[in-house]
Amino acid sequence: MTTASLKIYDGLFVSPDDESLKRKPFVEGNTYLLNGKVHKYEGKLHPVHSPILVKGTDEPTVIGNYPMMNEKDALAALDATCKAFDFGRGQWPLAKVTERIAAVERFIEGIKRKRSEIINLIMWEICKTEADATKEVDRTIMYMQDTITAYKDLENKQSTFVRQGGVMAQIRRTPIGVVMCVSPFNYPFNETYTTLIPALLMGNCVVMKLPRTGVLCHWPTFDLFADCFPAGVINILSGSGRETMPPIMKTGRVDILAFIGTSKAASSLQKAHPQPHRLRICLGLEAKNPAIVFPDADLEQAVSEVVAGSLSYNGQRCTALKILFVHKDIEQAFLDRYVAAVDKLKIGMPWEAGVKITPLPEESKPGYLQELIDDATSKGAKVINARGGKVDRTIVAPTVLFPVDASMRVYNEEQFGPLVPIRTWSRPEEVYDYLAASPYGQQASVFGQDAAKLAPMIDVLVNQVSRVNINSQCQRGPDVLPFTGRKDSAYGTLSVSDALRVFSIRSLLAAKEEGATQKVISDILAGQSSNFLRLDYLF
Repeated sequence: MTTASLKIYDGLFVSPDDESLKRKPFVEGNTYLLNGKVHKYEGKLHPVHSPILVKGTDEPTVIGNYPMMNEKDALAALDATCKAFDFGRGQWPLAKVTERIAAVERFIEGIKRKRSEIINLIMWEICKTEADATKEVDRTIMYMQDTITAYKDLENKQSTFVRQGGVMAQIRRTPIGVVMCVSPFNYPFNETYTTLIPALLMGNCVVMKLPRTGVLCHWPTFDLFADCFPAGVINILSGSGRETMPPIMKTGRVDILAFIGTSKAASSLQKAHPQPHRLRICLGLEAKNPAIVFPDADLEQAVSEVVAGSLSYNGQRCTALKILFVHKDIEQAFLDRYVAAVDKLKIGMPWEAGVKITPLPEESKPGYLQELIDDATSKGAKVINARGGKVDRTIVAPTVLFPVDASMRVYNEEQFGPLVPIRTWSRPEEVYDYLAASPYGQQASVFGQDAAKLAPMIDVLVNQVSRVNINSQCQRGPDVLPFTGRKDSAYGTLSVSDALRVFSIRSLLAAKEEGATQKVISDILAGQSSNFLRLDYLF
């Protein structure tokens, strides 16, 4: 009998008569957004299963469905998007900046009205705690508002002329064209809008591919998109990525790929494009962020940050700490404190007060994590926390493995779950060599108090990862800071200002400084007859 068959956590799931089931949503997702209208889908629908189960049963909890769109549907979405952009002649790319801002502001107000519905869908489908689901939606609203502010600042700085060598020029950022945005399951709402909104504000038109897990939170937005934006500016696909995305890429009509997922899938999509040198990319991919704990670290602070960094949302974050390097001199002291803190984390349903560990939304993830545990323990690692290694259907108890080494899969693979591998270190070169050999390079966290010892490591780490955090966990925010990575972790940089640059190109109007031409330019400016050439200020 396997651990998973014992139903050891059955009491944590919901009873058939539980009041919480009254909040269980059901989304009849037989609709899709195409060319400015919400249509009924006549094809195959796929059920959406919540990882929240009813006590005593293995039966999935169905909370909705979505269209399994096919190649024909995908190409129809692409056609509508290309028509809306029309090589820069469409209504949206030619719109005034103020018109695009007003459309996004109307959309934001609509999201605020649907906030509670979206939070509940995130909570039930991907089992993010109610607090974290709320934070995701509220952070997304703030991100959209901050992006508008950054866009206004960008436009205002461009409302001037450059004069050099008898030539005068005005330089502005303009749209690139057709964008395909692909979002992940773990932040299905926030990660979608961190690329979608800057792409739209800059005047691009978008095909948006929804994740297969975390899909339902987008259904409340379909009518908002239809109401707030011109026809074809955004078209939405659901279903299998393998069925829908490669046919779109093979046409060569996508100008920018904004993809958050695995490096393998990203490479495949890039290769499908017949002119990859013309394809701009913005990729958020895997990571294996280490925490490096020095012997003089404040253990109380370090343990608190590392627990949160490694196990917030079950460790299902690209920014999560996914391997710990603990100095040999404090090995036992750190392990004792860390293991005790991990075993105190409350496991339960996402709406329960104080819950930190929830059921996993990916059907294959419990089995995968069990494989990693079995592989590591067969090669000498031990599960060192009391609850570690316990699996019951969609619940995997947080598990700490020690000591791990390079022969084990979990040492190198991104586990993306509540599984924490730990090893010791004595020489900084052990950390440097690990990062040098790793295919990833997103972030690292270092914990210590001695500036003389921290400084040399910081100088090396900033050349191996994109962000080093001192005495704090890895994270993306605040969103004004650049978010990127090295090697297989990312391509391109996102922040509220960087993203606007990712989805635009610098264009300019230039002329010789001579009387007749200057008069023409002055007349255009005075008559406010050009959306590009202007000197207005946006408040």
